[in-house]
Amino acid sequence: MDHKTNTTLLFSLLFFITHLSNALSKDLCNENDKNTLLKIKKSLNNPYHLASWHPETDCCSWYCLECGDATVNHRVISLTIFAGQISGQIPPEVGDLPYLQKLVFRKLTNLTGQIPHSITKLKYLTFLWLSWTNLTGPVPDFLSQLVNLDYLNLSFNELSGSVPSSLSLLPKLTYIDLSRNKLTGTIPESFGSFPGEVPYLILSHNQLSGSIPKSLGNLDFNRIDFSRNKLTGDASMLFGANKTTFSIDLSRNMFQFDLSRVVLPQSLGVLDLNHNGITGSIPVQWTEYSLQLLNVSYNRLCGPIPTGGSLQRFDSYIYFHNKCLCGAPLDSCK
Repeated sequence: MDHKTNTTLLFSLLFFITHLSNALSKDLCNENDKNTLLKIKKSLNNPYHLASWHPETDCCSWYCLECGDATVNHRVISLTIFAGQISGQIPPEVGDLPYLQKLVFRKLTNLTGQIPHSITKLKYLTFLWLSWTNLTGPVPDFLSQLVNLDYLNLSFNELSGSVPSSLSLLPKLTYIDLSRNKLTGTIPESFGSFPGEVPYLILSHNQLSGSIPKSLGNLDFNRIDFSRNKLTGDASMLFGANKTTFSIDLSRNMFQFDLSRVVLPQSLGVLDLNHNGITGSIPVQWTEYSLQLLNVSYNRLCGPIPTGGSLQRFDSYIYFHNKCLCGAPLDSCK
């Protein structure tokens, strides 16, 4: 191989490397997305948490976000702002990231204001987690416009007003957590008819009142948590031999129904009924279930605790403060 051929090969290789490095250094980030993100940063008072959001760099390399692949032209698909020193409100510009699938503002105690209406523009949004903030105002009715939403978590905020019945219109919703807010009113009747998969339903630590709609008895929930509210009346419709429910927590309400008639799903692993006004006795059939956690304390139950199965495995405190429950692990029946 002569000197001339070597030189040609070397130049070809340098040309290829230069083009490759140019291609690799080219911003994948969409210019509109970058401008929107810089507006979001400014709206949050340019926090140190978002220091990597620099206009001269590729936004797909910025902290707190993720770009999609070439099939969506590397548009921003995920924005997760978590546990930073951030104050202000959720910037309405989040609605101007049209390919966003996941939106998280979490553990930001200085985040205030209401959930912005602009998120209704996010037609691809599947995951919305706004939690451990000081957000106020209602759980917005307009969330029902997010037809691809699969996961909704608005827990640990200062939200007030009622639970919007329109959430039951969302066809893909599999998880609803509105716990630890200041929600009032009743559980919507419409929650007895979700169009798709029956979601995990977590409404605990609010001020919900009234009785559970009978329609909820038609559904096969995997997990229900209505604990620490002001709910009254019958809750026995949530149980049943044909269901595949794993966890039911109705503790610290004012429910009143006869436990003697309640047939548990074979699948049930967690049952917490403490601090209610539940009457009757513990059914003998309960010895056939493999409960991992049980609490029926502070009710008005009576009669012997059935022997066998897992019922004696639990500490006595889970049976405490009933009207006249007796037998192991409590004192023997007279």
